Amino acid sequence: MRIAVAIVFMLVCVALTAIVLMQEGKSAGLGAIQGAADTYWGKNKGRSMEGAMIIGTRVLAIAFVVLSVLLNTKLF
Repeated sequence: MRIAVAIVFMLVCVALTAIVLMQEGKSAGLGAIQGAADTYWGKNKGRSMEGAMIIGTRVLAIAFVVLSVLLNTKLF
């Protein structure tokens, strides 16, 4: 059981690293300085690929923490 959890943990680590590296930085949206913050892209960011990557990052981060705790306990 411990080996299976360790393998899943490694897969989550690789996926989390990949999804974080694919995201754009916060400074990429410098159009807000010029007043372009209320564009279609800005309003619908949650339904875009970037919004999906943010949700995926949150899910993988939670899985990372839970699996880390499981691997460091002596339950199995």
